[in-house]
Amino acid sequence: MSKFNFKVIIHIIGVLLLFNGGLMLLAVLASILMKDGVTFEITLSAFIVMVLGGFMMLISRNHQAQIQKREGYLIVSLGWFLMAVTGMLPFLMTGAIDNVYDAFFETMSGYTTTGSSILRDIEALPAGLLFWRSTTHWIGGMGIIVLAIAILPLLGIGGMQLFTAEAPGPNSDKLHPRITDTAKRLWLIYFTFTFTEALLLSLAGMSLFDAINHAMSTISTGGFSTKNQSLAHWNHLPWVQYITMLFMLLAGSNFVLTYFAFTGKFNKVFKDNEFLTFIKLIFIFSMIVFAVLIFNTDLNTDFFSHPQIWGEIESNFRHSLFQVLAVITTTGFVTADFTAWTPFLTVFFFGLMFLGGSAGSTSGGVKIVRHLLMVKSGILEFKRALHPNAIIQPRYNGKVVNEEIIGNILGFFILYMLSFIIGSLIFGLLGLDFESAIGVAASSLGNVGPALGEFGPANNFSQLPPAGKLWSSFLMLIGRLELFTVLIILTPFFWKNN
Repeated sequence: MSKFNFKVIIHIIGVLLLFNGGLMLLAVLASILMKDGVTFEITLSAFIVMVLGGFMMLISRNHQAQIQKREGYLIVSLGWFLMAVTGMLPFLMTGAIDNVYDAFFETMSGYTTTGSSILRDIEALPAGLLFWRSTTHWIGGMGIIVLAIAILPLLGIGGMQLFTAEAPGPNSDKLHPRITDTAKRLWLIYFTFTFTEALLLSLAGMSLFDAINHAMSTISTGGFSTKNQSLAHWNHLPWVQYITMLFMLLAGSNFVLTYFAFTGKFNKVFKDNEFLTFIKLIFIFSMIVFAVLIFNTDLNTDFFSHPQIWGEIESNFRHSLFQVLAVITTTGFVTADFTAWTPFLTVFFFGLMFLGGSAGSTSGGVKIVRHLLMVKSGILEFKRALHPNAIIQPRYNGKVVNEEIIGNILGFFILYMLSFIIGSLIFGLLGLDFESAIGVAASSLGNVGPALGEFGPANNFSQLPPAGKLWSSFLMLIGRLELFTVLIILTPFFWKNN
């Protein structure tokens, strides 16, 4: 068996748990301010998590400050799992969720920014727990690992291996040569977006508490809401939904490009192939949904003599754009039940679950850049068939993409689809009907939130059997960490000597 530096693994996971418990104190503050009666339980949960984290750091204080790739994969995978295990304590301590299966599902859904929920009455939850749900999104959105990277130099540990394991996608852009500075800049952008959206939502008519919670859910592309109807609760306030759409778009875009925009390098933003494709797809798909809704709406009245028709058109446009953004960016907020619109749109939105946002964003899914390069590579196969002796290579942002990257992308996509198929089969084995099985598998793996069938936007996931909740949680985890990070530690050769 290969030799691992287990002390450094334990030490850094201890740091993560210390962060987890520390951020839990924000929910304690919310509980105190809202006087919800569960302050003691959440405080006790935070104390337990921080003590556990501190104990792990104490017993591993004499570690060697060196991380190899294998340690990096273990830290990310085990760290994320233990964050969810400890993060469910407030739900169990307060009795808001009375069993481990449901609590673990809810918490894993939070940290992986999936947004699926087993709660039947969200509004009955104490304010401190509602805030903690949103905080799990906010932590998971950027990644507690990246936050830890910013302070690892203080512990004498470099963090590049962790960043590689956390973000194994094809986009290798860095904001700064030093990974710690990268993490700090990313978190600054993340916090700025969260603060700005919370302010705008409160000005648009949300309470300050709801605005902060929804800002954390939006920027993380999570989807947890403080209301049973999600964003449909504010259908009477269109500006609330338009503001949310703007920040879903920003959260689903590459944060590296956002940094470039903040520093005035707009040419890098508007010449980026993935960003341009992302915007075009959102526009095209929204227009398709809008056209179908208009076609299925009775508008045989003179527009000019009946101005209320324009309100109906605006509403259809808003819901079309909102739901396309919510599914593509894997945010999962709901303003309408898209599975109740038409059978065509049900299948259409199911397909969008496999798209995903941009690489370097907080969204889940396959990611636009992978689809873009797969399509380009496929088209080039036609050219190679006509010109077998020509040297033809795909290009991205004006640069040639080498075959190794294309091979990695194709390997990822094959593994993603195999995970979806196996996931669907196991849900079928557990008793779900066909539509529900494929919907839950696609939603969990893509970290989307709402699914199809019995688990569509109008319902929740409480009816999943206990084994189904654990399996869905596993799919959420591997989807959030882009498959390889988790699945590689399940292979025999990971544990063997090279």
